[in-house]
Amino acid sequence: MSSDKLELISEQRCFDGAQRFYRHDSTAVGLPMRFSAYVPPQAADGRVPVLFFLAGLTCTEETFMIKAGAQRYAAQHGLMLVAPDTSPRGAGLPGEDDDWDFGTGAGFYLDATQAPWSKHYRMETYVADELYGLATSALPGDAGRVGVFGHSMGGHGALVLAQRHPGKFKSVSAFAPIAAPSRCPWGEKAFSAYLGPDRQAWAGYDASLLMEQSQCPFPQGILVDQGLADGFLEQQLNPKAFEAACAQAQQPLVLRRHEGYDHSYYFISTFIQDHVDFHAERLRA
Repeated sequence: MSSDKLELISEQRCFDGAQRFYRHDSTAVGLPMRFSAYVPPQAADGRVPVLFFLAGLTCTEETFMIKAGAQRYAAQHGLMLVAPDTSPRGAGLPGEDDDWDFGTGAGFYLDATQAPWSKHYRMETYVADELYGLATSALPGDAGRVGVFGHSMGGHGALVLAQRHPGKFKSVSAFAPIAAPSRCPWGEKAFSAYLGPDRQAWAGYDASLLMEQSQCPFPQGILVDQGLADGFLEQQLNPKAFEAACAQAQQPLVLRRHEGYDHSYYFISTFIQDHVDFHAERLRA
């Protein structure tokens, strides 16, 4: 994919690299989409590893880049950071903007199969195919060294997309992921509308259920951080389900539980260096 498909909205110098925001006409989604990219200074000398960040409910392509403080560490390791928006915008579907946890800002990183959502809500194809292609062709990303991480709904997205596309994503981690969406209110609400009532169809987008059917898909390990003061922990996140699934699949997992930390970007910014370091080691940055 060529760079002439991308409209550069803004660019700021940051840790000797460039923080950029882009807009483009998405073929996967059928609407204009936005994403952000931090291009480290090492990209001046050739292609660099890519680390996708998938944000949570109500967030945009700006949230992570503004709040997490990851650019400093990405520059140190020579990693390019890429963050998509969290859903299509402006599809004009009935009910799209009625609730904060469904529709706009809540694409759940899946390809919807049910009308009317199936026409535009194709976030899996957008991230794993279209944006992946842009990052590794129009932008200076190395297609052989790509990782993915995310937060909450985006943590779900990272754990799911990594398992569904293991040939593309070499490393994966998450902050407070929705680890078993088939068994929580957020996931049941979204999956019912996007995927229909058949829960068997949901299994392909449930990180814990996918892991139960696997055998050590990421031998270099998975890192998950969870705050114990997270107000969504008990009802929505269910890290124990993913922990149990990893044990069954003999998947190495480091699940760190942190006293006093909540669901916010204060939590993410506290541990962001650990995650960037984790991916840099596995992507041999």
